[in-house]
Amino acid sequence: MGDAIDRPRIEAAVRELLLAIGEDPERPGLERTPERVAESFGELFAGLAADPVAALGEPVPLGTTDAGGATTSDTVIVRDLAFRSVCEHHLLPFLGTAHVAYVPDGRVVGLGRIPAAIDVLAARPQLQERLADEIADALEAALAPRGVLVVLEAAHGCVTSRGARQSQSSTVTVVARGLLAEPARRAEAITLIGGRADA
Repeated sequence: MGDAIDRPRIEAAVRELLLAIGEDPERPGLERTPERVAESFGELFAGLAADPVAALGEPVPLGTTDAGGATTSDTVIVRDLAFRSVCEHHLLPFLGTAHVAYVPDGRVVGLGRIPAAIDVLAARPQLQERLADEIADALEAALAPRGVLVVLEAAHGCVTSRGARQSQSSTVTVVARGLLAEPARRAEAITLIGGRADA
């Protein structure tokens, strides 16, 4: 996809924004702000130039047991994955936790690959609802699993710091597909995500 970040253009735009709010972009403290913002945007939006499916890497076959039968895994759950993104409506950050479950169909990905794919998708102007869908899409494209569940919980700067200023609020989104969209399987996975494996 190539590098999507035009840093000189961002710097010029930030200078204009500072002027538009009545500030002096040349005063001490602000003189390097356009450069710093361009650098931070390079990190915050690096996902625009990356492929989340590639970030998941090559799937690995589940293999066979010592007895020669096919190895099976009912559900794989990776929970408490921290992420940060930027809301496309106000360009303010939202910070949260992702929990991902999938039912393999003979193949799995390395556990560290799932947070890598989330990082790619979160490093774009985003909506939390779309982010959850895109994580599920990437897993389906890489693995064709029998079921996927993505749960995101995040605090949004546009809610906590402006407007309603609800500093303690968070938003939860859930995407369930395939076997994990079935009510009983979905409830079991959500219980396990909550840390109650013995429930």
